[in-house]
Amino acid sequence: MKLFYHPDQELHAPGSFLLRGKLAASPEGPVRAELLAKGIEATGLTLHEPEGVDSPRLRSRLEKIHTPRYLSFLETIHARWREMPGASELVMPNIHPCGGGHHYPRHPVGQAGWHLHDMACPIGAGSFRGILASAATAQAAAEALLEGHGTTYALCRPPGHHAGPDRAGGFCFLNNSALAATVLREHFSRVAILDVDLHHGNGTQDIFYYRGDVWTGSLHVDPSDFYPFFWGGANEEGMGEGLDANVNLPLPLGSDGAAFLEALEILIARMEAFRPEALVVALGLDAHRDDPLAGMTLETQDFTAVGRRLSRMKLPVVLVQEGGYPTEHLGNNLAAFMDGFMGG
Repeated sequence: MKLFYHPDQELHAPGSFLLRGKLAASPEGPVRAELLAKGIEATGLTLHEPEGVDSPRLRSRLEKIHTPRYLSFLETIHARWREMPGASELVMPNIHPCGGGHHYPRHPVGQAGWHLHDMACPIGAGSFRGILASAATAQAAAEALLEGHGTTYALCRPPGHHAGPDRAGGFCFLNNSALAATVLREHFSRVAILDVDLHHGNGTQDIFYYRGDVWTGSLHVDPSDFYPFFWGGANEEGMGEGLDANVNLPLPLGSDGAAFLEALEILIARMEAFRPEALVVALGLDAHRDDPLAGMTLETQDFTAVGRRLSRMKLPVVLVQEGGYPTEHLGNNLAAFMDGFMGG
């Protein structure tokens, strides 16, 4: 297995976000990568630094899953924001087009409200470079798979699966899993994304909802009670050419490892009916009982079982890191998954 991490991801390091109406310390920061890297080290594996952060190839691929105006916004908004009198250091909007807006604004405050879906995506001076480095890491892992390296892993932070074509949300700015699938589609005609994060991958769903060449499946806490709230129902099955190529399996808040693994079997069966030629696993570790965003009650050993089950599929696999936030268990959870995957 070849594994990737770009150190420029550390440049995106907002210290706070808005949680239940109050500023709180952000759990999505460089310490996540440090803890995950320790988990990798415990398995005896090595992280490699990818190239391509500034490559036109990366921008071209991102334009296949995100709108040009959104990419331009991410690149320029911090400088434009800071030019406003009295502006904060972090880009944090105070207005959103709830219910759907009809006019795309020119003003930085309006654009921030348009593109930043929630208050978990503050943007700092180094954020864009860090966000691009995360995407370049996913790209490198997918390219390495095509070059014959077998299963690959991308340690990506910020994560990506809440990022849609024209918006950020839930700590996510560029959709790393969708990017990896886009790279794989250059070689394979049918690609699947299997999302085992605690939260529904609403951005991934939106990107591929009308497409039949990329199957998307997500196992997550029921959005009736949990973020992202407005997406992730079992009745969301895709539309047009994408009908039946999107599968959601919402689980009750507080579900344990046994319920998770039972649902995973169902999700894999639905995926196999699609007959994919390659697979992207959107790997969340935030279903652990002690995760700060806790919504399930998995134990560390449950991630070993998840890895073992996923390893049994006879497909080329790219593992893209999604959620999983700082606790003493985070690195152990990743190590447990990797042990199960490699041992399986």
